[in-house]
Amino acid sequence: MTATRAIRVLGLGGSLRDGSQSERALRIALAGAEEAGASTTAITGEALRLPFYDAGDSDRTERASRLVEAVRQADGILVVSPGYHGALSGLVKNALDYVEDLRHDARPYLHGRAVGLISVAHGWQAAVTTLNQLRTIAHALRGWPTPLGGAVNTAEVKFDEAGGASEQKVENTLRLIGRQVAEFGHAQLAAGFDRPAEG
Repeated sequence: MTATRAIRVLGLGGSLRDGSQSERALRIALAGAEEAGASTTAITGEALRLPFYDAGDSDRTERASRLVEAVRQADGILVVSPGYHGALSGLVKNALDYVEDLRHDARPYLHGRAVGLISVAHGWQAAVTTLNQLRTIAHALRGWPTPLGGAVNTAEVKFDEAGGASEQKVENTLRLIGRQVAEFGHAQLAAGFDRPAEG
């Protein structure tokens, strides 16, 4: 299958701390998407410091408008959240709530887009429950969660500043999630599913 343009993959998540473990996991997954031919952008850290989403208020800050437009233009999305007390972070959840602004688009919400999901937590319980919550949210937003998701336990795995992980298996998994998002985007574009949704 061939696409007429580059697939656009948006990376979303991390924490307010620059270079956090979750942001480093996101960067690895984005590298996997690039290996599959996608162009990538990321919205992380301070760019996620947004007002609480209010569907009844149409005014948007510059950061919020930039986020909504980036999601609108994306063919696929990678979402990474730290696991806080067994759940995704409020920062990431609030950012995902802004997808509601796409409800009246020709491609509403995350329609026709693959969504790669990764959770990063200090312990397996929070990592797994956070990943499950991310999957539920992606389904609610009409996204297509990739077959492979990533639950990373930072009690066992660390990410370094050079862009790698202390366990090659984890790095390979994150890259594969990124590739799956890009590959799904290529398939959707080739089949014409980037066109407006009906019904």
